Amino acid sequence: MKTSRLPGFYKLPIIERVKVVKDFANLTEEEVSLLLNTGSLPLSLADKMIENVIGVFHLPFAVATNFLINGKDYLVPMVIEEPSVVAAASNAAKMIRSGGGFKASTTPPVMIGQIQLTKVKDIEEAKKQILAEKDKILEIANEKDPILVKLGGGAKDLEVRVIDTFKGPMIIVHLLVDVRDAMGANAVNTMAEAVAPYIEKITGGKVYLRIVSNLAVKRLARAECIVPKEVLGGEEVVEGIMYAYAFAKSDPYRAATHNKGIMNGVIAVALATGNDTRALEAGAHAYASITGRYLPLSTWEVTEKGDLKGFLEMPMAVGIVGGATRSNPLARLAIKILGVKTASELAQVMVSVGLANNLAALKALATEGIQRGHMKLHARNLAIAAGATGELIDLVVERMIKEGEIRLDKAKKILEELKRERKSIA
Repeated sequence: MKTSRLPGFYKLPIIERVKVVKDFANLTEEEVSLLLNTGSLPLSLADKMIENVIGVFHLPFAVATNFLINGKDYLVPMVIEEPSVVAAASNAAKMIRSGGGFKASTTPPVMIGQIQLTKVKDIEEAKKQILAEKDKILEIANEKDPILVKLGGGAKDLEVRVIDTFKGPMIIVHLLVDVRDAMGANAVNTMAEAVAPYIEKITGGKVYLRIVSNLAVKRLARAECIVPKEVLGGEEVVEGIMYAYAFAKSDPYRAATHNKGIMNGVIAVALATGNDTRALEAGAHAYASITGRYLPLSTWEVTEKGDLKGFLEMPMAVGIVGGATRSNPLARLAIKILGVKTASELAQVMVSVGLANNLAALKALATEGIQRGHMKLHARNLAIAAGATGELIDLVVERMIKEGEIRLDKAKKILEELKRERKSIA
């Protein structure tokens, strides 16, 4: 009988793990070879990055063109499986370029470490004690990372909040840490754990959680742009985009998809550069809800000249040192292609890409609809999934689009017909 209870699985060499999975899932030799086809990430390195490794997963690695940010040109690496995202970013960046490109900025790279203090007898007195001992608390935190402090970072300040919960009132101490060019979660968590015993000592309370917050409101990235109305297609297109934005601003169902379009670009760059996509997603959507209503992350308006002006602000906890940004060879290559020198510069690129993808989606929705370009590229994936190779891929795509039926079963049918035609000619 098959079982997923596999004691000691993690201790096995990769090839032995693969054999176990092969037997469990009845994999063919061809399927096993797919797992072991590592490309640029050696299995030995992958095995050190996460647990229970049996292979390396591949996604398309592309570059978006036309990006002009703060007067500097960028080729932007993007890793994503969804068709049209890279093309949309490049096209929108071209339109924005005609209006002077993106203007982007960031706040200092400050992350928040949360220390949850419970079972305090006198809340107000405990708050006073924590604030009175601020310098000592920061000193304890900074002793844990002298290199970060030497680089100009480290614990800089703290905040004290009181929240009411079903378990009673709690004091939440926010340790504010400048993490420089790292994403910073590990440094912040280490510091939060280090100061917890001292906070317990001076307050008489009990600390439970000591962990970074992914709602990085102290670490924001901003991008803005002006798009000439002529480039967009005229006043009617501008008006359509504004109606689309008004819809998103008033309806959370639409706002969720509006923001997903932004994250298409942000996450594609995050994947390429080895950054934490889950932290970025969590922070973005929490920030979209911070007023108590879920809202679009971007804002759009019409200038006095009738041009379109866009602005995007969002948390951007990214790094260019540490984690997969250094251990993954392709992530290092992506950073080199980008040419960014700091995490703040990377954040400026990423927020600009998010704004570009947002513009592209709004323009498509307000004019031809989102499916026209998307489905053409989706048809290629279906053709490949149907088994088409080489020039047959384009032939299958062409016929699917011509007949207006873009489905996997249709792709398979067309491929069979094309193969029969070729066989009869031969």
